[in-house]
Amino acid sequence: MKSVLPLLAALLFIASPASRADDAAVPVRLLVLGDSLAAGFGVDPDEAYPARLEQLARAAGLPVTVVNGGVSGDTTAGGLRRLNWLLRQPPDVLLVALGGNDGLRGLPPAATRSNLLAIVDAARARVPGVRVVIAGMQMPPNLGDEYKREFRELFPAVAEAAVAALVPHLLEGVGGRPEMNLPDGIHPTPAGHAVIASN
Repeated sequence: MKSVLPLLAALLFIASPASRADDAAVPVRLLVLGDSLAAGFGVDPDEAYPARLEQLARAAGLPVTVVNGGVSGDTTAGGLRRLNWLLRQPPDVLLVALGGNDGLRGLPPAATRSNLLAIVDAARARVPGVRVVIAGMQMPPNLGDEYKREFRELFPAVAEAAVAALVPHLLEGVGGRPEMNLPDGIHPTPAGHAVIASN
């Protein structure tokens, strides 16, 4: 598959004066289109990974403003429906971090793939030049090996088809680790959100 830039490297490129026609001091807008993970269910908003991403970017000297478009319970279909509203203030980078709820509901991976591609197409039609990053998700084994495999593979396939950057597994180092999650076993603790941001 085509090599892609990590998120912060992409932000660095966008924020550099050579890549921007406008004032380089104007912050790069990163929109996180996500679900309860992005919304920061069970933690303070400034502990959720979108806020942590902004902190990481600024610590790296990047003028980045992160817009948290996370809604608890959202699916890829829901994200597609509300995308135009979120794009009223055009982002420079769109991080699509949806699909987990699709998987937990056992929705067909083909439908999730179709919705993700439609999100990318709609974003690029509304905001030409927006850079897109797809966040990969994985499912627990209780849904069956075949479903788990199909679900895991759809995100790299979407990134390749859409010529988008890929975060291979958003919950790497967090999913399935009790110490990184709240008692529900699904939503990260503040420490878990810090790991997600580093992913």
